[in-house]
Amino acid sequence: MQNTGNKKQATVKAEPKRLVDIYFDKYAESHQNRTNKTIHWICVPLIVFSLLGLVSSIPFPHLAFLGQYGSYINWGLFLIVFSIYFYSTLSSTLAFIMLLVVLLFTCLIYELTAWHLAGGPALWLVCLVIFIASWIGQFIGHKIEGKKPSFLDDLKFLLIGPIWLIHFILKKYSIRY
Repeated sequence: MQNTGNKKQATVKAEPKRLVDIYFDKYAESHQNRTNKTIHWICVPLIVFSLLGLVSSIPFPHLAFLGQYGSYINWGLFLIVFSIYFYSTLSSTLAFIMLLVVLLFTCLIYELTAWHLAGGPALWLVCLVIFIASWIGQFIGHKIEGKKPSFLDDLKFLLIGPIWLIHFILKKYSIRY
């Protein structure tokens, strides 16, 4: 007979996968090709930027009670709030980084608006061109991949794409998300 009374047996329990990791695994299934991934690194941020610009261009009633700050309230703000809330249900770290990204994009949108006021093209037109060109790039990437885009199965994957890219950056620097 063996005496195992003093020895503790280590049992390792596998942690259940988090919802965000399940989404990333599913998203990755149709993003294996190197060219498609490269196209996504370019086009996904451009789509997010242009969509935010397009939605921000939709006329919104001026909220006079906010004074000079009323002009900062637009449909784009609602898009930001909705998306950041969704991201926060998956990962507070990813939500915070996406908030920083959309704040940067918002600054660029205000610069494009100022350019328009100085005689440049309208924000909606610039964003529409970027949006269409980026989606063409995305579909070319998926044609090369040979798999349909994930969002065709579940629209949530339109929101997963941007944080899927961010998670690679975080993993590279060993930052938990």
